[in-house]
Amino acid sequence: MTQNKIRIGIMGLGNIGRQLYHLASESDDIEVAAIVDIGKPEILSYLLDCDTLNDHQHTMEGNYLVNPKFRSRIMQNESPDEIPWDVFNVDVVVDGTGKFQTVQAMQSHLDNGAGRVLLSSLPSDEIDRLVIPGINEASISSGDTMISGGSATTTAMALMLKILDEALGVEYATMTTVHAYTSDQPVQDYAGRDFRRSRSAAENIIPNSNESPRWVEQVLPQFKGRLSGYALNVPVQKGSMLDLSVVLKNADHGVDDVNNAMEAAADRSPELLEVARDPIVSSDVIGNRHSVLYDLLGTMKAGSNIVKTLAWYESLGHACRLMDIVRLYDAIDQKGGEQ
Repeated sequence: MTQNKIRIGIMGLGNIGRQLYHLASESDDIEVAAIVDIGKPEILSYLLDCDTLNDHQHTMEGNYLVNPKFRSRIMQNESPDEIPWDVFNVDVVVDGTGKFQTVQAMQSHLDNGAGRVLLSSLPSDEIDRLVIPGINEASISSGDTMISGGSATTTAMALMLKILDEALGVEYATMTTVHAYTSDQPVQDYAGRDFRRSRSAAENIIPNSNESPRWVEQVLPQFKGRLSGYALNVPVQKGSMLDLSVVLKNADHGVDDVNNAMEAAADRSPELLEVARDPIVSSDVIGNRHSVLYDLLGTMKAGSNIVKTLAWYESLGHACRLMDIVRLYDAIDQKGGEQ
């Protein structure tokens, strides 16, 4: 018997949305039923052609984007409350816009027929669940309808802390994400909602706040009140780095202990973690599908109990984890709501 594919809708065909489309076109269990974006369909198709993941097998046929595995209806809309997801029998909507992060916006997707809504970003309200593969996927429930897959930074930070805490014991941690600039930053100075983020992303290192520590404390409650961090957006298009400093419980632990813990974790979870033994730079992580590419050469002791670590990641790894979450919820539904 042929198993039905998981039907997803994509809201926002930006960088993450296009990566999701390409990943679905590689798979046999997921199809993109509908795509919503404010852009013109022919331009969206052109941008898919320009992606490094592109296999050049999709075409435009009227209002549909077609590849050898599925047809996706493209709609030009701006708001979640205008999209008839029920017409396309969508199991889950993946919202990759980074704009509709409230419960009210997510409810609009559900009211219009989506079975679930999965944010590719952190939510602005409390929702049913933040899911980070490798951390708390065992906690999911079939009753979850408003879900967040967090962010690439949140996932990398959470995985690093879980591994190091279980192997060595961590008292406190602080992180700096050295992050590629994002689509909501201007490439020329332009007045926006924030002083620093109004400056050119292509010309500046821009200090920025980051919500990852707060959300990591929710999925790893043992770190409540013990995490901090911020972001530096830099003039790099792709490839980001997490600079994580941890205060270890035992001062006897050093660089080798940390590196050995990360290598062991990569052996246990090769789909999530990889280690780099070469002196890599940001462009070397482009196209990497892991949540963390751990830099063994970047580990250093910074005090009796403090170890500084470096881990690389990019948005494709985050898109892969979003697809993992889609599959996790389908699997639990197939089992009748039990893990």
